[in-house]
Amino acid sequence: MTALELIRALAHDAAVGIVITDAMIDLPGPAILYVNDAFGRLVGQPPGNLIGLSPRFMQGKQTLRSQLDTYHNALTAGVRFHGYLTNYRGDGTMYRAEIDCRPLRAADGRVENFVSFEREVVRRLGRPMTGADGRYVPASVGDDQIADALRSLGVFKHLWNGLQI
Repeated sequence: MTALELIRALAHDAAVGIVITDAMIDLPGPAILYVNDAFGRLVGQPPGNLIGLSPRFMQGKQTLRSQLDTYHNALTAGVRFHGYLTNYRGDGTMYRAEIDCRPLRAADGRVENFVSFEREVVRRLGRPMTGADGRYVPASVGDDQIADALRSLGVFKHLWNGLQI
C-alpha cells in the first residue's frame, strides 16, 4: 500500500479537510487527486467536483500574495508549509484557513504528491498568545478517529484553553 492509498483510506471520515495533490507546483498545477468529505464541506463543493482542479480555485482578492509566495516556496523546496490563508468557498464567502501541507516522497526521495490538512479558524478573542499561531483558534474541534494520528504528526499544533489540539 502506498502512502497515497493509506491516506485515502484513513482520511475519508476525518473531521479535518484533507487534500492530496500531484507534485506539479507551477501553473496550472497542482492538480487535486483526492479530497475527503470534510474538505468538500469546508469549500462548499461536492468532493467529486474538486478532482482535477488546482487548489488555487479558493484564492480571491483578500488572499495575500506574500502568504501564497511563502507557500509556493515551501512546496518548491519540498518542505512542510504551515500557515494561514484567506480562502473563498464556492458561494464566494471568505474564510480563514489553517493549512498544514507536507510532501509525500517516493522511495528515491523525490516528491510525488502533497498532502494538505486544512481547517477553518477564527480570530481569537481577547489578548492573543505570542506568535502568529496564537491569533487563531479552530472554528470547530473534532475528536474523530484520525485526530490522534494527526496530533502525533504535529498537524495543527496549538494550545487552546490549555489543551493541545
